[in-house]
Amino acid sequence: MNSEKKFLVSHAPFWHNGSGVPERNYNIIIAALPAVLVGLSVFGVPALGVICMSVSSAIGWEFAITRLSKRPVTVGDGNAALIGLLFGMLLPATSPWWLVITGTFVAILIGQQIFGGIGGNPFNPPALAFAILSIAWKKYLDFDAQLINFDFNFFGHHPLVAVKAFGPENIAGLPLSDLLLGRQVGGIGAGCGLALILGGVYLIARGFVRWEIPIAFIVGLFVTAGLFHMGNPAKYADPLFHLLAGNTLLGAFFLITDDSSSPVNLVPMLIYGLMGGMMVILIRNIGIYPDGVINAVLVINLLNPLLDKIRPKALGKAA
Repeated sequence: MNSEKKFLVSHAPFWHNGSGVPERNYNIIIAALPAVLVGLSVFGVPALGVICMSVSSAIGWEFAITRLSKRPVTVGDGNAALIGLLFGMLLPATSPWWLVITGTFVAILIGQQIFGGIGGNPFNPPALAFAILSIAWKKYLDFDAQLINFDFNFFGHHPLVAVKAFGPENIAGLPLSDLLLGRQVGGIGAGCGLALILGGVYLIARGFVRWEIPIAFIVGLFVTAGLFHMGNPAKYADPLFHLLAGNTLLGAFFLITDDSSSPVNLVPMLIYGLMGGMMVILIRNIGIYPDGVINAVLVINLLNPLLDKIRPKALGKAA
C-alpha cells in the first residue's frame, strides 16, 4: 500500500536565485557600505552616530516586537539591520536621536511587522518611515537648514533645492564630478553616486537584485528629464544632473528593488521601473517636493499588486 505524502505548494510565479534571506540582506548591507563610508568621511562623527543609532534601534525594535507578539526572533537574518542602515542613509547627519529612534520604530512596526514580518510588507519600510517623518517633523529633514553649520569646502546647498528654486543657472558652478563623488548636501549615504553605482552593479552581478527594475527606472528618469530639459533648458536641469543628485541612485538600487514591494515578472518590472523614474522627474519639476524619490517609491509600491497581474500566457492554454 502506497504511503500518503503531502506537498506544500505556493502560487506562481516561481523564481529563486539560490540565496537565503540572511545572505541577501548581508550582501545588500555590504553593497551599501561604500556609500555610507563616503558619507561618514564628509559629515564626520555626527553621521556615524546617526547610522549606529539607526541600525541598533531597528534591531532592538524588531527583537522587542517579535518577543511581545510571541513570534520567532528573526534579528539574525539581517533584515532589521538592513532597514536601519537604509533609513540612516536617507537622514541628514544632524538628525536628533529621538527622530532616528521614532523612524526605525515606524519602519519596523508599521513598515513591516504589522504585515506579518519579512515578505509581507506592501511598501518599502525605510521609504515609508522617511515619508511619515517628513510630514511630522519637516524642519528636521530640511538638509539645507540642518547642515548649515557644517563647514563645507564644496557646494553648500542641496542641489535639487537650488535648481527647483532658482533654475539650472544656480547650479552651473557645480561639476557633475562633484555629485558623482559625493560632494553634495543630502542624506548620509545618498550623496556619492559612484559608490551607489558600484554597490548596485555588485548586487546585480551577484543576482540579489534583478537588473530590469533599476535599469528601467534610470531610463524612465533619463527620458522624462530629457524631454523637460529640451522643452525649457533655462528652467529644467539635464538628465545627468537628476541621475546623480539627491536620492536617485539610492532609490534605483536599494529602495525600489525591495523584494516584497516590487514585481517579479519581466513586463511588470519594466513598467514598474519606468513609472518610478518618470514619477521622480514629474515630482521634482512640477510637484512641491525638491527630490521626489521617496514619494515615487511609495506610489509605485502601491501599484505593484496591479502590475503583477500582468503575467505570461500559461503553457498549454488554448489561444
